[in-house]
Amino acid sequence: MSIIERAAGKLEKEGKIGPKVPPQIPPGTSVNSGQKHPGANHSAGEEISQSFSPNPVPPSTSTSKRITLNLAKMRQYGIVTPDQGRTQVAEQFRVIKRPLLTNAFNQGAGMIKNGNLIMVTSALAGEGKSFCTVNLAMSIAMEMDRRVLLVDADVARPTVPKILGLGTERGLMDILLDENLDLADVLIKTNIEKLTLLTAGTRHSHSTELLASQSMGALLKELAQRYADRVVIFDSPPLLLTSEARVLASQMGQIVVVVEAETTSQQAVKEMLRQIESCDVVNLIYNKARSFSGGEYYGYYYHESA
Repeated sequence: MSIIERAAGKLEKEGKIGPKVPPQIPPGTSVNSGQKHPGANHSAGEEISQSFSPNPVPPSTSTSKRITLNLAKMRQYGIVTPDQGRTQVAEQFRVIKRPLLTNAFNQGAGMIKNGNLIMVTSALAGEGKSFCTVNLAMSIAMEMDRRVLLVDADVARPTVPKILGLGTERGLMDILLDENLDLADVLIKTNIEKLTLLTAGTRHSHSTELLASQSMGALLKELAQRYADRVVIFDSPPLLLTSEARVLASQMGQIVVVVEAETTSQQAVKEMLRQIESCDVVNLIYNKARSFSGGEYYGYYYHESA
């Protein structure tokens, strides 16, 4: 029985199943879509609602957690939020997400396996991948008919918790290590209705092997195929610095590569693209771009740790 099925079993008994970065950041970004293949998968991941053990067994202390994100602080980091209105950063991420969503839910002849599993990565650290990952997830969470699960898969150097103000939580590594741990036990629901989080969890010396394991493959399959309205976004480690990123890339339907303008070398970009050439859809975000129009400067910066 899969992780999600075990969690769903709990909820059926209870009748509770149901969907139910620095401070001044000028807006703007440039996008270069390097899409190699049209189409997408039709399925996506879903969070499991809060669950308790049925009577007469005492209530379980392991439940799906719910947190309130500090939207004002997130805006200071340059993160788009639902209450913010139209900004240039928000508009740029609307442009970025649209082809990704088209690929994820197209059921035509060119559909991509696991197209709703989207990995965001970069060649090296400090290029803004986590900033872009969170903004992409937030933007998708504003869709009328889509939900998003944001997975922090940067297991060696997780940054998403810093951006969102999370503490140390059980997460992805713990699910892969403990077969008795349900997905419902580690998913974090938020005050943004369509956004659910899964942290990296406990650090482990064999994280690469865990991400390449059959358990990880089964988890990804469930996330991709069980729920038709969900997008699962993974904040991945940098491709040229870790082996975990290459393992994850081999299992993704789409990959978004963040390239820092005027900093990342062509050689690094070429090597990075070579390592993910097995993925049919690769999109590029040209981050921290500078352009002049009518004498005005625009571009955006991300939090230094992102």
